[in-house]
Amino acid sequence: MDITAVSRSMPASVGSVPDVPVQKAQENRDIVKAVRALNGAESFGQDNHLSFQRDPYSHQMVLRVVNQKSGDVVLQLPSEEALRMAEDLKRLQADASPDNRR
Repeated sequence: MDITAVSRSMPASVGSVPDVPVQKAQENRDIVKAVRALNGAESFGQDNHLSFQRDPYSHQMVLRVVNQKSGDVVLQLPSEEALRMAEDLKRLQADASPDNRR
């Protein structure tokens, strides 16, 4: 996911946009600037691109370094395995909670 592509792909008219606190909005802008700077400096190699996105299942932010020629993920933090284990643990904890016992 290219950050610049994400901002350009937003529809012209979005229904209701949630209010983002000023401090959080500034932090988001700072992160986008940092990612653009790292990609511009080719910090991860000439063919690699840094991106971040929210995992649709865990809702955690995921950082990826992707080879743009092959599309291969060179590095991902947290890893897919760590994300799935965290989800499994959440489910186990929810199943073991006193509210779910009969």
